[in-house]
Amino acid sequence: MDLFKSGNPTLRDKIFESSAVVDSTEVMTEKGTLNKFGIMLLLLLAAASLTWKAANDGVNVVPWMIGSLIIGFVLALVLMFQKKWGAVLAPLYALAEGVFLGAISNYYNWAFAKQAPGIVMQAVGLTFGVVIAMFILYRTGIIKATQKFKAIVVTATAGIALFYGLAIILRFFGVQMPLIHESTTMGIVFSLVVVAIAALNLILDFDMIEQGVKYGAPKYMEWYGAFGLLVTLVWLYLEILRLLSKFAGRK
Repeated sequence: MDLFKSGNPTLRDKIFESSAVVDSTEVMTEKGTLNKFGIMLLLLLAAASLTWKAANDGVNVVPWMIGSLIIGFVLALVLMFQKKWGAVLAPLYALAEGVFLGAISNYYNWAFAKQAPGIVMQAVGLTFGVVIAMFILYRTGIIKATQKFKAIVVTATAGIALFYGLAIILRFFGVQMPLIHESTTMGIVFSLVVVAIAALNLILDFDMIEQGVKYGAPKYMEWYGAFGLLVTLVWLYLEILRLLSKFAGRK
């Protein structure tokens, strides 16, 4: 039975199970994971604020955005295979993502200043609102991470990843995939579906962390659990930001 299945590629089957320790007080806790997630979130926000300010001061932050995106991707890959390095790599990942988010958020804020003033703050508020709502739904048992639920979310997430991957490849050949950036009704429906899938991945992440605590994963897995949760949070924010921009594009 797959005890630790998640749509988040950083929180895959049996990651915590294979890392479980026996007779040790240095084990993973929910409080410890939450604390580390808080640290990473603060680092992300601090880095995003610096990039945002730099962009407002006229600095060309496009190289920062591209560089931080690549660095973040590399750090994520390394951390997936070297989980014991989480105390170092996870905070660095948060900083890299912060630089990226600060740059891209500033772009959206500028591009939609007339159609949707305050679009970034709206996206931030909605993102945290969704996280809180999904946590409540998970804690109260209204939504349960059953095996069938996991299978559906994992399959949907994989499908979205493949679609986005194909879109990136085709873009190099001058071909734009429909739905992703379109402000049409179908484009908005597509974004709503993607936002919903990203939100449901939070349920899997909460369950994964709970299972890690239950099975006595080592202390360093707190950083890894917090990292996985941040990956989903960033994805959710970007999809909500894209969705709001589509609504703005129809005005």
